[in-house]
Amino acid sequence: MISASTRDLLWRPALIVFISNACVMTIELVAGRLVAPYVGVSLYTWTSVIGVILAGMSIGNFFGGKLADRAASRRLLGGIFIIAGMGSFSVLLTVALFGPGGMPQIPGLPLVLRMLLYITVIFLLPSVLLGMISPIVVKLSLDDLSRSGSTVGRIYAASALGSIAGTFATGYVLVSMFGTRAILLGVGAVLIAMGLLFGQWVGGWRRPALAGAVALLIVVGLAAWPLRSALGGPCLRETNYFCIRVRDETRANGDVYRVLTLDRLVHSYSALDDPRKLLYGYEKIGAELLAYMEQEYDLIDAFFIGGGGYTLPRYIEAVHPRSAIEVAEIDPAVTEVARERLGVRADTKIVSHAQDARLFLATLDPARRYNLVVGDAFNDFSVPYHLTTREFNDLVRQHMTDDGIYMLNLIDGGDLPFVSAMLRTLGQTFAHVYLVPTNRNWENAIRNTFIVLASPRPIDLTALRGFDGGDGERSINQWLVSQRDLQAAAQMGNGVVLTDDFVPTDSLLAPLFDD
Repeated sequence: MISASTRDLLWRPALIVFISNACVMTIELVAGRLVAPYVGVSLYTWTSVIGVILAGMSIGNFFGGKLADRAASRRLLGGIFIIAGMGSFSVLLTVALFGPGGMPQIPGLPLVLRMLLYITVIFLLPSVLLGMISPIVVKLSLDDLSRSGSTVGRIYAASALGSIAGTFATGYVLVSMFGTRAILLGVGAVLIAMGLLFGQWVGGWRRPALAGAVALLIVVGLAAWPLRSALGGPCLRETNYFCIRVRDETRANGDVYRVLTLDRLVHSYSALDDPRKLLYGYEKIGAELLAYMEQEYDLIDAFFIGGGGYTLPRYIEAVHPRSAIEVAEIDPAVTEVARERLGVRADTKIVSHAQDARLFLATLDPARRYNLVVGDAFNDFSVPYHLTTREFNDLVRQHMTDDGIYMLNLIDGGDLPFVSAMLRTLGQTFAHVYLVPTNRNWENAIRNTFIVLASPRPIDLTALRGFDGGDGERSINQWLVSQRDLQAAAQMGNGVVLTDDFVPTDSLLAPLFDD
């Protein structure tokens, strides 16, 4: 127990736990973004992160209480802070070492447990160390047992407020302003500075001066470290939504494409010299559908759910210049990268909305209707589940013309648990649904891309099969499945229909991600 005479003006228990718990929540929110380029962002990812951080805090609380009873002192507290700061830095190293390899391949261990092990290796240590702080602060603050209740209550209230502040500051401001790795450097520097400030290593005015100088040297030194390229991370732009990466790739025929990767998935290939050059199978199917629509409709009026690399919007603009094109891309940085690096023209007629597609449609003038809606917001294991439900399909239908077409780009494999659920769900809104795999051997493929076409009215399949999209391949003619095979595909999986109340997309896609 510490007497009041041994304290100084810097000793503010509530402020100490406020800052330490803000650091915990900062690390928790940063954790999901740090591992997103390697394992994606899903319900499983966030469940593992939250569970590991809470487990670490609980372990830290337990052992921190043991240490507090045996040897509570300001120097012990300062030492824990310093070690916790080093634990924050260790996350950068473990992510650099284990991140690119993804989750360990352990035969017989389910995906959930491998995800949990992966997150534990990276984030358990700093959460344990930070969990040790509050019990020690409580012990050092109890100099009057008659007021122990109010003292402990004040400290825990401050810790809760710190958690709230850390959550809001990180989610709303810090990630988009500084990026995850810079935030972890800052958290580590703050924790080490607090250790020097409260640990009574030196006295008087030299203590805050030393703390500030050491924190500054740590940040500058780590930023200039030879491993800074590894610590800098893989992202061209790191946003609240994605780790955005861009690179050039030369194909076997000599064509050069600009490749956009969002988190862990290659999202698009863009030919900067000619937007008519399409590489992905689903893009070629889209080109054939557009050729069909230009013959059958007076004007293509298209709405894209997700912009990504803007490959198809650029194609429409180049090949079908009379068309109207709108894109709802939730991440404005993705649109900026598309304009800066992916060939979207400065004078483009493409209208972009930096908004969630469902919210955009929900607030759109009911009279506004499109004859083509393209759903391309799904990112491998990371599926915006609110864009998969029957209720969302009903919303899309409200903003489609009676002869409009809804084109969805999906990824699945094996017995098609996700695609089959989507077929069943779409069938409750649209009278006519068609399936176009981008692989003849789709029934045996571990992973494949599927195009689903849905419409209130029948599509003229004979006419549609006759278009080749400019490449001479006629992909729809080769890949469109029969109604019999479509019904068989819709009956696969476990019979789930996706609704706002029940939308288990993560579990449906888990086998694909595991494979």
